[in-house]
Amino acid sequence: MYARTVMIQNRTGLHARPASEFVALAAQFQSKITIRPVNEEDDINAKSIMLLLALGLGQGDEVVLTAKGEDETAAVDALVTLIESKFGEE
Repeated sequence: MYARTVMIQNRTGLHARPASEFVALAAQFQSKITIRPVNEEDDINAKSIMLLLALGLGQGDEVVLTAKGEDETAAVDALVTLIESKFGEE
């Protein structure tokens, strides 16, 4: 299992478009990938757009990304890179 903590940096947070990009990227990996706000205990499936949108993550929120499987490191690192890129927003 591999995990990293990252802060949501784009102004609009994980609204529909960034969440869609996030889920599409997560779906490219075989590992089981989860996400959760740092102040919560329950992980959700990072490949589910409905569950991701329900978190209501905004700018400044910190999340823990965790993956378990053969491509776990690549999966988490790719998702962290996407979040850190601010999804192409300023």
